[in-house]
Formats: sequence, structure tokens, C-alpha cells
Amino acid sequence: INFFQLLMKKKELIPLVLFMATAAGGASSFDVYSLQKSDVILDRKRNPEPWETMDPSVPSKLITINQEWKPIEELRKVRRATK
Repeated sequence: INFFQLLMKKKELIPLVLFMATAAGGASSFDVYSLQKSDVILDRKRNPEPWETMDPSVPSKLITINQEWKPIEELRKVRRATK
């Protein structure tokens, strides 16, 4: 009640409160959206190496210019040796 009484006394604060509430709502909704994307991995117990399940044909950046994916032979040898 005290906050609303302050807003009624000082009406010039109402646009500031509205802008701040809109910014906070937009930031929190973007956080929720980002956590639902497949690029963000929060569970490291079920998938300890998430980069192995990524599809190389799907860009994982906002802008991808001339992306070319080639398998690295040394990395394949290391994977075969560690499995």
C-alpha cells in the first residue's frame, strides 16, 4: 500500500516504474526462452559431453557466415582410443 501511495503522490514516477517493469519482464522472458533452446544445456549428469550430440548442419550462432564443417581425423583417433 505504501508503494502505491507514493506513486499517487509523485505521479512523475509512474512512467519510470512502467518502463522498468517492462524491461524486467522482457529480460526474464528472454531468459526463459534462452533456457528452452537446445543450445543451452543445464543437465550435465545425463549428457556430460553435449557437443557430440549437436548437429553440425544447424548453426548455433545468431549469424553464421560460410560455415563449413569437416571432421577432424585426429579427433576421431582420440575418440576411438578413449572409448
